[in-house]
Amino acid sequence: MRPIAFLIPFALLAGVSAPALAGSISIDGHGEITAAPDMAMINSGVTTQGATAREALDANTAAMAALIESLKQSGIEARDIQTSGFAVNPNYVYSDARDANGYSQPPKIDGYQVSNNVTVTVRKLADLGAILDKSVTVGANTIGGVTFAVADPTELYNEARKAAFADAKAKAELYATAAGSSLDEIMSISETQGFNAPQPYPMYARAEMSDAAKVPVEAGEMSFAINVTVQWELADTSK
Repeated sequence: MRPIAFLIPFALLAGVSAPALAGSISIDGHGEITAAPDMAMINSGVTTQGATAREALDANTAAMAALIESLKQSGIEARDIQTSGFAVNPNYVYSDARDANGYSQPPKIDGYQVSNNVTVTVRKLADLGAILDKSVTVGANTIGGVTFAVADPTELYNEARKAAFADAKAKAELYATAAGSSLDEIMSISETQGFNAPQPYPMYARAEMSDAAKVPVEAGEMSFAINVTVQWELADTSK
């Protein structure tokens, strides 16, 4: 009978355990910084009516010229005034009358409407209320909304990045310690960017506003957020 051979791992013969394979951990982190806006964008314009398209356009052109001149006199530079909408539309009149066959009569054109709008960047927020009031005074009868912003959010995002990485690292260290390990080299970092801004709100101008005080405006705060995903190698605990 041949003798039975036993295969014993070298590591056991040497009296040491086999090395454990190092793993990795991937953790998401969130960082958010708030700041007051330092500029605003408003959408302002004029809508006019006329018996003919020419009549409506002439009235609109005169009113828009007054509005743009008013904005420039208020300190708004030409580069911060941009046409954002222009339209000429007929006004239709619908009738309940029917023809001899019982069909509805087609609508008839009863004059024309012309709309012209500009997007205005206001770089001095302290002037915003006065600009809104003055715009209405000179003829603006549509103000579509106000949007606030920070002119240069670079440093705000950089602070949010630091906070997001610190958040990810703190959570990763907690998990690694709970697993009996520790963090080693970083394998990858990826980010997504975003911000939460005050929502634009509609402002429908009326002629009566020309006799009112400066329009009250509250800018509030904006938040600039960064989300990161960081992957670390876990330290080899067998060493």
